[in-house]
Amino acid sequence: MNLTSQFTNLNKKIIACKKCKRLKNFREKIAKEKRKQYMGEKYWGKPITGFGDLNGKIALIGLAPAAHGGNRTGRVFTGDRSAEFLYKCLYKAKMSNQSTSENKNDGLKLYNSYITTALKCVPPGDKPTYLELKTCFNYFKEEIDLLKEVKVIIALGKIAFDACIQFYKENYFLRNKDYIFGHGKKYQLPDFIKIDVEGNEPNVLQGAYATVRRDKPHILIEAQDENTYVPLYRMLKEQMNYYLYWFPVATYNPNNYKKNQ
Repeated sequence: MNLTSQFTNLNKKIIACKKCKRLKNFREKIAKEKRKQYMGEKYWGKPITGFGDLNGKIALIGLAPAAHGGNRTGRVFTGDRSAEFLYKCLYKAKMSNQSTSENKNDGLKLYNSYITTALKCVPPGDKPTYLELKTCFNYFKEEIDLLKEVKVIIALGKIAFDACIQFYKENYFLRNKDYIFGHGKKYQLPDFIKIDVEGNEPNVLQGAYATVRRDKPHILIEAQDENTYVPLYRMLKEQMNYYLYWFPVATYNPNNYKKNQ
């Protein structure tokens, strides 16, 4: 199944979701009552999916759709004040084809970027419960996991930041105290792996296959014989498009450096 089909299936599940009764009732209430200036419009009133370049290297993560923005228009960061500010910035950075985001059919396109939210429904007072975030995290996790080319994530707020950290904690050993939310803060995830497990390197790599393929860290592996380096070559070179560099034992052994000196 190609990437577009995978996202289509995921988005269908998100739009059909009714797991959180409080959120369902609130989004539908807003859609029924409407804001005075939008009385003539039909509100979306359902969960909101992400959108943008599925192969983009930048992901922007927000908290949730706005009550009279995404919940009205059916597209995240569309039709509200946050959209006005955000898309002026994206257009200036050449990440979108226009500086406005008014409705789903306005012709907006994103370049090298994808936008989504940690929570797919508008919460009362912009304050989701722990259980609501936990329930929606399964959709968020699947969505981010499909974005194989993402190298940079911009979290627009603490809840979005926490969702990102939770996602990466499932693949990396991250300590919460090392990743504290703050406006303008930058963090870099670990990007180097050393595997030295006495001939079991292919098994270790296979176990981390999804993570390695998505994040493309630098890897140092000791391959002692053909049974080790042949399957490693197939996984890294043929399946993941890695560049491979071989270091002979004579070069790698520190004792040889001492002798040469």
